[in-house]
Amino acid sequence: MSTSADIAISEQGNVHHVSPWLPEKTAWTNPVGQLFIALLAWIASVVLLILPQFLAIPYLALHYRNSQPTAEILLANKTFILMMVAGVLPVHVMTMTIVWLVATRFGEVSIVEGLGLTWNGKFKHLLPLSIGLAILLYVAAVLIIRQFGGQGTALDKLVESSRAAALTIAFLAVATAPIVEESIYRGILYPAFERISNAKVAVILVTVLFAVPHVPQYWPNIAIIGSITLLSVVLTILRAYTGRLLPCIVVHFVFNGIQSIIIVLEPYLRAALEYMRHARPGGLILRSLTNLY
Repeated sequence: MSTSADIAISEQGNVHHVSPWLPEKTAWTNPVGQLFIALLAWIASVVLLILPQFLAIPYLALHYRNSQPTAEILLANKTFILMMVAGVLPVHVMTMTIVWLVATRFGEVSIVEGLGLTWNGKFKHLLPLSIGLAILLYVAAVLIIRQFGGQGTALDKLVESSRAAALTIAFLAVATAPIVEESIYRGILYPAFERISNAKVAVILVTVLFAVPHVPQYWPNIAIIGSITLLSVVLTILRAYTGRLLPCIVVHFVFNGIQSIIIVLEPYLRAALEYMRHARPGGLILRSLTNLY
């Protein structure tokens, strides 16, 4: 069996990719064993999401030692919210440690080889295509949300809690989230599912698992959940056809980056839009554009 990370397309058009992070002739090459390890890594990444709550326990014990705070009180506490948001950083660091252990087989192979962090030479202009795809996905997400609307989400409340929390979320969305999420879902889970089934089944299963930690973040806004699901499907298909993880990280980075830029510039954009709405004749086009915001 070849260990090449390139895509092999059969006469029937099926896509198959052998994961590079499990070399031949080791116990790690067993498809069932690989899937078991991948699922353990995913479970660990999900369980780690509760870590920020544990990190906030000392603060809560001191701040509310004579009372029992309700959920409404906690959501109104800007310091608590900021601690919860900032607590995601150690979660990402610990998750990437797990990724490194699994992808490199405890240091036996490089992380670049293990996760496929290269460009597939069979596909020309993959970088600009990845960037363009990310922009198209973001536009599609905006159109879906504008069409179907929906209620505010838990993530919206975090962003709106304070400027510090908003900036921290914007930072994590581009600095760590794309690498962490793509490494777990498309770097480790996808090849494990593909080896035991096929590319189509792997795309479906990865998308379902991707939704598990994301649905609570965006519930009850079905439009946003649908947009995130679309992103997951496209990213996983991209992983299947290129045989590489790097294009997925680029798409995820650009997608999140657009939103992060909006979060950072939001106060200035809002002020500018308010000014344009009240501008005198001559700014009709600008006022029309403000309705998109």
